[in-house]
Amino acid sequence: MWKAIASNALTLLVVILVAVAVAVAWGRNQYVAPGPSAMAQCVEIPQGAKLDEVSLQLQAQGVITSPYIMRTGADYAGKAGQLKYGSYLVPPKASMKEVVDTITAGGPSTCGTEVVFRVGVRENAVVLRDLNAQTGRYEDRIRYNPATEEPPEAIVQAEAKPGARLRVAVAEGTTVWQVVEALKQADFLEGQTGPLPSEGTLAPDTYEVAKGGSRRELIDRMRAAQDATLTAAWNARPFGLPYQTPEEALTMASIVEKETGIPEERRRVAAVFVNRLREGMRLQTDPTVIYGVTNGREVLDRGLRRSELDRKTPYNTYQIDGLPPGPIANPGKAAIEAALNPDDSAYLYFVADGSGGHAFARTLAEHEANVARWREIERAQGAETETPVQTD
Repeated sequence: MWKAIASNALTLLVVILVAVAVAVAWGRNQYVAPGPSAMAQCVEIPQGAKLDEVSLQLQAQGVITSPYIMRTGADYAGKAGQLKYGSYLVPPKASMKEVVDTITAGGPSTCGTEVVFRVGVRENAVVLRDLNAQTGRYEDRIRYNPATEEPPEAIVQAEAKPGARLRVAVAEGTTVWQVVEALKQADFLEGQTGPLPSEGTLAPDTYEVAKGGSRRELIDRMRAAQDATLTAAWNARPFGLPYQTPEEALTMASIVEKETGIPEERRRVAAVFVNRLREGMRLQTDPTVIYGVTNGREVLDRGLRRSELDRKTPYNTYQIDGLPPGPIANPGKAAIEAALNPDDSAYLYFVADGSGGHAFARTLAEHEANVARWREIERAQGAETETPVQTD
């Protein structure tokens, strides 16, 4: 009798163990299986939220199928207590494991409503943007110019919202003066900007900031980012470039940045200037002359005057040999990398080609033919003055 009872108990135990193993395997498969949502969704994690309430929210939102399995999987992975406050974009069909990884990883918010202060070369703009869940991309809703307009109520409310996503986006080719003056207009930042940084030392990029964040600390972040980019590119440079210091390379990068906005032209433009330096030819580039006229504090909405081209200043590369004494703008990462890794070419000249790009030439005869075509375009466009061009 006892033998039968023991045998039956053992059988029952085996059945229970098998059932548990099957249940665990099924739960594990459910945890990593594709989720139910056919589109990307924005998941908001409130400050101080617990996984119990978040899992129920995600089920109601249609992001997951089982709060229990999600919590169990997060517990097993040691992530149940690691929720990070913010708004996160969850891709279509994300598994519960992927959702847990996303909402516990931290970092900048990746969806929801955001306010972006865009620092541009010609003007600044504050933009309210919302994520389009179907495309997974942000779309502009409202914008205004903080220098000339009052902020719309929708933007005021968005900035005041606890945990609002606020960003500052700095365009390539802006000057340090333009960036610092713009930050003074960003009303969600606080404090003084400090001394004006050296030209070219602020990295164009998008920076996430907190309401009430320090202007000076943001400038320090920009400076550190630019220094890191320049150092990495300088250390990886090929042998034989005509720069004595990283600062000279930064100066060249700023010229490249101002000469072309076409990504595939950057290394070619850099090659022209590097070749001219090697040949002892003057750079003869308009943006340096313009910087000498404006000191980086305004946009010159006219052609250069003959008197400005003839005047010998430290930045007039039609009149001086070599590089100007420093950068003329904040170059982006691509321009820095182009200056320190130019194309291997024999080009010595370039001129506008009328399409937004440039025509490049190896000889003065080729260049003069390109210039003649550009002069025809200028005359057809009714240009009042001819733009200066490179010569020998």
